[in-house]
Amino acid sequence: MGQDIAKFVVALGVALMAACAPPSGALSSDAPQPPPSAPVPLIIAHRGASGERPEHTIEAYELAIAQGADFIEPDLVMTKDGVLVARHENEISGTTDVADHPEFAARRRTQIIDGEEVSGWFTEDFTLAELKTLRARERLAQLRPANRAFDGQETIPTLEEVIQAVQAAEGRLGRRIGLYPETKHPSHFAALGLALEPALVAILARYGYATAQDPVFIQSFEMENLRRLNEATPLRLIQLLAGEFAPPDRAALGDARMGAEWARPEGLAEIAAYADGIGVEKAMVIPRDANSRLAGPSDLVRNAHAARLLVHVWTFRSENFFLPASFQIGAEPQAKGDFAAEYRAFQAAGIDGLFSDQPADAIAALKAQP
Repeated sequence: MGQDIAKFVVALGVALMAACAPPSGALSSDAPQPPPSAPVPLIIAHRGASGERPEHTIEAYELAIAQGADFIEPDLVMTKDGVLVARHENEISGTTDVADHPEFAARRRTQIIDGEEVSGWFTEDFTLAELKTLRARERLAQLRPANRAFDGQETIPTLEEVIQAVQAAEGRLGRRIGLYPETKHPSHFAALGLALEPALVAILARYGYATAQDPVFIQSFEMENLRRLNEATPLRLIQLLAGEFAPPDRAALGDARMGAEWARPEGLAEIAAYADGIGVEKAMVIPRDANSRLAGPSDLVRNAHAARLLVHVWTFRSENFFLPASFQIGAEPQAKGDFAAEYRAFQAAGIDGLFSDQPADAIAALKAQP
């Protein structure tokens, strides 16, 4: 996922941060409150504890696990030599120091991915050995300057390294820790002869994840790869949806239905034929009004549950920049606001799980309620 801040990442800068400074405000006691019996949603560490460490690093995953996250989320892309690695995108200039490596300067190029022109350095142009010479860095450096202290400390992890870290933590902590991989741009990689799905299923099976009871969800914005996965594995599948974003593989076939259309009862019925749940952007569950305050919840959760689909929501972030106006505290975009109010409003809406950049904040809001 990442549709929610892709444009923000490009535009983020000091001037923008100053311009979007929220008004000072008090804690939001008027936010919807979950009933005492409301279940606590699954807490999924979005790219690890990415609010506190550079995303998709072993340290980010391990910190999230130590904080108590139920699942960790590795986004998966493929190397030139067919190895699954954890990066938010196959274009890696924003999350690594590749631009500082003169030996790779000639590999910068432009290509079309999911119908959009993208320029940079791409994992499919590098072997794993070459990628391992790069170092991870903070993607939202101006919003999360403290994370820059960890720049250059870690390499790009493989999926196997992520699983090994998870299973080692399970041994130390004595609890199961779930995996929530996302297949990124699967049609793009398949066209290159680097299909993600067979490798993913094989690695998961090798490490003991092969049944619907195992703590794994596989997610994708595309649909046809999930349909194929439904035939290939009993592991649970999640269809990602964004309101104004059409699944790329369906769009390529002439089906221009946006996520908002797929979220209607008839679309949910189609999804339920191959998936176990939907992963949706927050605004599809509780939209914001013209003043950037939470409005009333939509009927999406009710309709999805009627179709026997789980509802997992992305992405929760504690900084004022990302919070509804009434939950912002002070005038600094990077400062934390009343994040607990937002979590509890979505819990009250009946969601089954949520993705958070700061899993410790999610746990404090949802598992330590008075």
